[in-house]
Amino acid sequence: MASKRKLHRTERLQVMLDERELGLIDEWRFDKRIPTRAAAIRELIARGLKAQELDDPEPRAHSTDYAVAPGEGQTGEN
Repeated sequence: MASKRKLHRTERLQVMLDERELGLIDEWRFDKRIPTRAAAIRELIARGLKAQELDDPEPRAHSTDYAVAPGEGQTGEN
């Protein structure tokens, strides 16, 4: 049985996604049986922070240069 630990999350983060991006996250969440979107996004962030083999983003990239879905505003594309 999973341990019941009390978390003290005091910060809220707002992220804007389009329907396609949210759909990809939801699909991943359901495949992994993660109970909530928030938990799925925290897990994806944790996995991303551990991924050392990825190239660093362009230093002058704009917020709109980043996307969840491949091929949409990817950093480094010209």
